Amino acid sequence: MNMYWHELKSLRKSTILWTCAMISLAALYLSIYPSIASDAADFRKLLSGYPPQIRAMLGISLDSITSLLGFYSMTFSFIALLGAIQAMNLGVSVLSKETREKTADFLLTKHVSRRAIVTSKLLAALTMLIITNIIYDAVAAAFANLVKTEDYRIRLFFMINLTLFFVQLIFFTIGIALSVIIPKLKSVLPVSLGVVFGFFFIGALLASGENDIARFFSPFKYFNSAYIIQNSGYETPYLLTGAIVVILAIAATYMIYAKKDIHAAS
Repeated sequence: MNMYWHELKSLRKSTILWTCAMISLAALYLSIYPSIASDAADFRKLLSGYPPQIRAMLGISLDSITSLLGFYSMTFSFIALLGAIQAMNLGVSVLSKETREKTADFLLTKHVSRRAIVTSKLLAALTMLIITNIIYDAVAAAFANLVKTEDYRIRLFFMINLTLFFVQLIFFTIGIALSVIIPKLKSVLPVSLGVVFGFFFIGALLASGENDIARFFSPFKYFNSAYIIQNSGYETPYLLTGAIVVILAIAATYMIYAKKDIHAAS
């Protein structure tokens, strides 16, 4: 429990910064929605000139793009990108920092099992991700209500926002698994950015919306906002795939960390 609270304190500053960054981006996008809505016909005509592949990459649905939910879903992919970087960075660093900060040997000499170490750090990181999402959801909903030009289904708004947590959970668990797989991880940022942007570009280039199988290769494409708006639900195959990735990554983390040789960095 002491490790849990210690981790919460150490993660507090970065959590505040990432949450503020996502809120600021959402506020920026939502602030221009009233002008988009006032010129809905022209905006839709402009976007209709884009190739279908480009519209699919950007998450543009011409049927709903001028509604608040449609416009928000188009911009949400960039908010999810920020959230994924936060989660990936958190996952890669939460266990590996003991080695980088030369405290691994000291920690393991205490009467604490490796399983308890992983559990405490997992729970602390997940707590911060949950807090991030609660604050983001509340503030984003407040901004949406300020700029709306007509009523919208708040339930769908929160369903879209919930996918941010799903994406973060996937990248967090991938990150923490990588942190125990890579022998000597001295720098977190290159790994975090490389993995996140790699999956982002894979999703943008391969998952154009016409190839459902290609979408499995990028967590960013597991949750289609247009589908959520139209069907008030998530696509089961991709939801299950995300859950499998999370479970396997966490299981791998426990198994590898339990047997891994841990040495303080020299």
